[in-house]
Amino acid sequence: MLTSKQKELLVFINQRLDQDGVPPSFDEMKDALNLRSKSGIHRLITGLEERGFIKRLANRARAIEVLKLPETGNSKGFQPRVIDGEAKMSGNSEAFSRNKGAMELPVMGRIAAGTPIEAITHTSHNVAVPETMLSSSGNHYALEVKGDSMIDAGINDGDVVVIHEQAHADTGDIVVALIEGQEATLKKLRKKGGSIALEAANPLYETRVYREEQVKVQGRLVGLIRSY
Repeated sequence: MLTSKQKELLVFINQRLDQDGVPPSFDEMKDALNLRSKSGIHRLITGLEERGFIKRLANRARAIEVLKLPETGNSKGFQPRVIDGEAKMSGNSEAFSRNKGAMELPVMGRIAAGTPIEAITHTSHNVAVPETMLSSSGNHYALEVKGDSMIDAGINDGDVVVIHEQAHADTGDIVVALIEGQEATLKKLRKKGGSIALEAANPLYETRVYREEQVKVQGRLVGLIRSY
């Protein structure tokens, strides 16, 4: 069990790692938690390390690795269809090809389940997806998930999500949303009048609300492939 300050610090470190690729400085941690001195941060860091939530790397300045986050419970909402096992990759650049009851979809880079990242614009490789996971009409593509904001929907960092390409979605759908034509993210869609809320499935992340014209739906989640 973590104290409120330990949890607050852990979330702050994790968000900065996702955002910048490096942990915050002790001064930044102190300011974020409204503490008077860095000695309090040292105690919190030690407590998190003793409980197995972080690891300090020797001989490297500001080197902290987040090992896990607090349990957040199970989602009662949408659960994607999951195919367990190693994803089968192909060097073929064709968008679709049939092979023993599977279709090869292009993996269009990474999608953020966390802070939005730059829009996906290129194919990195292909992945074999069972035809039973796909809709009978329309195009599909795949994206690799980066981040943990959708973990309560059963979507983990490193998973490959299968997306049905479409411009419209209903409230409650998990969608690929393009924000202001620049940033793409994977979130649950909520329509509120002339606004669109993009909800995480992790209480550590806040809901973001945009004007309807700021968000363009690029597809709806229909399945998930998890590699071990």
